[in-house]
Amino acid sequence: MKSLMVKVVLPIILIFLFTYASAQENQTESRNAEFYFNRGLAYANKGQLDQAISDFTKALEIDPRHDKAYNNRGISYDKKGQLDQAISDYTKALEINPRYAGAYNNRGIAYKNKGQYDQAISDLTKALEINPRDAMAYTNRGLAYSDKGQLDQAISDCNKALEINPRCVEAYYRRGVAYFHKREYEKSWKDVEKAQSLGDQIPPKFLDDLRKASGRQN
Repeated sequence: MKSLMVKVVLPIILIFLFTYASAQENQTESRNAEFYFNRGLAYANKGQLDQAISDFTKALEIDPRHDKAYNNRGISYDKKGQLDQAISDYTKALEINPRYAGAYNNRGIAYKNKGQYDQAISDLTKALEINPRDAMAYTNRGLAYSDKGQLDQAISDCNKALEINPRCVEAYYRRGVAYFHKREYEKSWKDVEKAQSLGDQIPPKFLDDLRKASGRQN
């Protein structure tokens, strides 16, 4: 009877050990993916973009559904000026997680930088549908409208950004640029000075253009 019990119990133990070993292996792989992902973030924060891309790629080889690795590799490509690769990575992140507001925002910026303003506005609108309190998404969409020549829409979006975050420096600057193009120079100066008071460094060329257009010297 004892030997029969051993024969019955042993396969159960073996199955348990195999299952446990598989689970441990999966957890180890997941930890490795996070290791490469986190190191990639550190490299990206230091401006070492090639190393960051390499680590994000390793994370994705281990975990092909790591949406944040795709998004952050896209940001690194974006900073290198490789916009098509960036857009491809943002798109993959969105295929994995269709409600990834940050990836819509980032892809919208990449489209804007390519001059594809309608695609940019569409993506930034989707980001805002997911997260209506994202002041930077409003600012970025305002920039896309401004670059497209739709200055009133640009100003409206910057207004919304500032309702959400009254200290959003970029929104003050972008609204000031839009007012400049509308030749509303006093409003432009007011926004520029507010941005400066919050610590923003306004591009010297824009300040020179604003001085010349408005007749002000300071």
